[in-house]
Amino acid sequence: MPSIKNYRALLLAPVIALLAGCNAVVMSPSGDVALQQRDLIVISTVLMLLIIVPVIFLTLLFAWRYRQSNKEADYAPDWDHSTQLELVIWAAPLMIIIALGALTWISTHKLDPYRPLDRIAADKPLPADVKPLEVEVISLDWKWVFFLPEQGIATVNEIAAPVDRPIRFKLTSSTTMNAFYVPALAGMIYTMPGMQTELNAVINKPGVYQGMSSHYSGSGFAGMTFKFHGLSNEDFDKWVAKAKAEGKPLTRDVYRELVKPSERNPVELFSTVEPNLYKRALNMCVEDGQQCMHEMMAKDAVRNKVAKGGAQASPEHAGQGADHAAHGQGAASDATDAEAHHDHGGGKH
Repeated sequence: MPSIKNYRALLLAPVIALLAGCNAVVMSPSGDVALQQRDLIVISTVLMLLIIVPVIFLTLLFAWRYRQSNKEADYAPDWDHSTQLELVIWAAPLMIIIALGALTWISTHKLDPYRPLDRIAADKPLPADVKPLEVEVISLDWKWVFFLPEQGIATVNEIAAPVDRPIRFKLTSSTTMNAFYVPALAGMIYTMPGMQTELNAVINKPGVYQGMSSHYSGSGFAGMTFKFHGLSNEDFDKWVAKAKAEGKPLTRDVYRELVKPSERNPVELFSTVEPNLYKRALNMCVEDGQQCMHEMMAKDAVRNKVAKGGAQASPEHAGQGADHAAHGQGAASDATDAEAHHDHGGGKH
């Protein structure tokens, strides 16, 4: 007859097979922001288990202790109150709720994705002269486009960053709402058409990490992944040089082709980027003849100001004033203008 141990091994075999394919990157990240988020998950779980585990244990204990066949258990049908027990029942959960509330308040502000980093790692303060790597991101159907304005290049479904250098992502979407997520780097952040969200993060270990869309966006969602490379400064410079040498120019015509829905796109490199292409995508005016959203909003602001001031301006004068305001903002518009009009989109997760 087979022993119980043999049956136990057979029962555990499927479980072991399933666990063999697990990737615990969320609990073992390589970026400081993701590491702090991991610690938050662990601390919150432990605090909640301080209540859950004793309750489960006592439930099983009482069921065993006061079972019908146990004649030695005390029978007290008139018992209805215990001050000591009430203190334990109410005080312990209350203290844990207070601790969780304080932890949530602190971490919500400290790990705000819009908040610039104040350190590289727990033992590495932020150098005074460091400049964050700017990365502009557009989620398309179903691929990711990355712009590196400082380096003057762009890529599809691949991005790289130097180790221990802060990264400032600015994100938007072409059509549907989506979510940008690199588990090893930081938490997810939403992308929305006509709006800009922001994510500050840093990678602390060299490697190739999986990036993905964590928000269902249609039939190509499953293949909407990309590679995030953590590189040394020298390797990052080589990666940029490769894009400049092997890539092609990213013009508005090329971008229009990229916007068309496609699935499981290969990596593409672009050696140059047409000026203000990301801002045009953000303001939804890539096509010729389209009025940019920030220009439209400038005109609306002038009209509202005239209406509130009670000025008896003719429509022609009001329109001219709006055109001048829009021209001034359109000509001098930079990231500050776009953010001022669009950063109210939220996406803090």
